[in-house]
Amino acid sequence: MYIEQAYKGLSDSWRYLIGIFGVFIVWQFIGAIPLLGALALKEGGMSAMMSGDIGLMSQVLGSNTFLFLLLLTFAIGLIAVFVCVKFLHKQSITSLTTARKKIDWKRIFFSFFIWGSISAIFIFLDIFLTPEDYAFNFELIPFLILFIVAILMIPIQTSMEEYFIRGYMMQGLGTATKNRWFPLLFTSLLFGFMHILNPEVEKLGYGILIFYIGTGLFLGIITLMDEGLELALGFHAANNLFGALLVTADWTAFQTNSVYRDISDPVLDWDILVPVFVVFPILLFFFGRKYGWKDWRERLTGSVPSREVFLESNTNG
Repeated sequence: MYIEQAYKGLSDSWRYLIGIFGVFIVWQFIGAIPLLGALALKEGGMSAMMSGDIGLMSQVLGSNTFLFLLLLTFAIGLIAVFVCVKFLHKQSITSLTTARKKIDWKRIFFSFFIWGSISAIFIFLDIFLTPEDYAFNFELIPFLILFIVAILMIPIQTSMEEYFIRGYMMQGLGTATKNRWFPLLFTSLLFGFMHILNPEVEKLGYGILIFYIGTGLFLGIITLMDEGLELALGFHAANNLFGALLVTADWTAFQTNSVYRDISDPVLDWDILVPVFVVFPILLFFFGRKYGWKDWRERLTGSVPSREVFLESNTNG
């Protein structure tokens, strides 16, 4: 079972409290030093920094440079997660990732391909149906730079979020509370509210948090049902990568040299919730059939045994 993999290391609650605080500090403060330093050296960078306007900061540094430095904070955060797991918990990265004997890369790439394809279809369908909402934004050299930055850095960014929230925190909360439903709900809500400062929320309103929380819940469900992070890692990487490469807007967190620019007035339409209430349930059914998921109630809401019971059952097994 995935949450119980924490027992393969040192799973004391105080270690998780120190680890979560330490990772957050490294990610949000130390990781931001290169970005803040670059802004400080640019004319208008300090005022852009103080305003907190992502679009303004992107203009000061250039969108590709800003994107790289923004994603670098997540790379530093991911290193912090791995260091914390290895030295504070004496746990392997494999057991943080999956209950399987080794990381299943086929699952990661399969999930990436499935959601990447669906995302691209949705994007191009919307462009076809409402062409007046989009402007062709393609410029070869800036796009090639974006492509390299995105391919290298976005999977790191999404992996950091998955390992920290649905990996480290899920296992820590599960072993502390001895159940599965609380870490599932808590990490889903946390994932949603982490996006509350995104410019999309300012433009579209708090209703957009339903999408973020719903996405977090979906990723948490597939993590617990599949006993590993692999499907969530692939899904999340595809979601952010295809979005960054294909469409940008002046009011989104990722403002990039993408193929198209959304020039429509930002309005929260109900169709933005279609993935949460239609597509995600279909994907759960699809993944469940493909990977033979059973005992949904137990895997999502059941109890987590004590460390002693888990280690004893593994020894006897």
